[in-house]
Amino acid sequence: MLRIGITGGIGSGKSVVARVFAALGVPVYDSDSRAKHVMANDLVLRAQLQQAFGAEAYDAEGQLNRSHLARVAFNDAAQLARLNALVHPRVGEDFAAWAAAQARAGSAYVLKEAALLYESGSYRGLDGIITVFAPAEVRAARVLRRDSHRSAADVQAIMSKQLSEEEKLARADYVIYNDDSQLVLPQVLALDKKFGMRNEELR
Repeated sequence: MLRIGITGGIGSGKSVVARVFAALGVPVYDSDSRAKHVMANDLVLRAQLQQAFGAEAYDAEGQLNRSHLARVAFNDAAQLARLNALVHPRVGEDFAAWAAAQARAGSAYVLKEAALLYESGSYRGLDGIITVFAPAEVRAARVLRRDSHRSAADVQAIMSKQLSEEEKLARADYVIYNDDSQLVLPQVLALDKKFGMRNEELR
């Protein structure tokens, strides 16, 4: 079974593209939501986070204290790297278990959706990477329409912390253009067919 990553900068539409694949019956692993689940439920990780960031990492009800972690880690590069070093390996284990279950169920391939696929190192061990591309100005406009609480400066700050689109394109095995110049569905269908054929060749 093939394991394909799908990534793209904020506003690229990678989640929309992933939902198109899902509508075709392709299992999609949403790294963001699964990371939140793992941080909330993995007892080993919980202990590590409390040791690293204090007991306040979880509230009195045992729920992850996101505001505390944001204050401590998200504006400090060293602390953010420390957080990621704890979380990403546990999420990697979660993905491996999930993918194994999908293989047993007979899936031809699965998608791993992650904004920071390269930055986190989670691209390793995948059989190919799809980059969903849109120019920076298109992505920024989309985010500002979607997220009323964000300013243009907020969006630029997020973009500056992500791998550049040029680097993503250079490292991609496949590209889906979601720049309003091409239809997305035919591109998805073509890749779906390709991955199905590649999986047959591997059998």
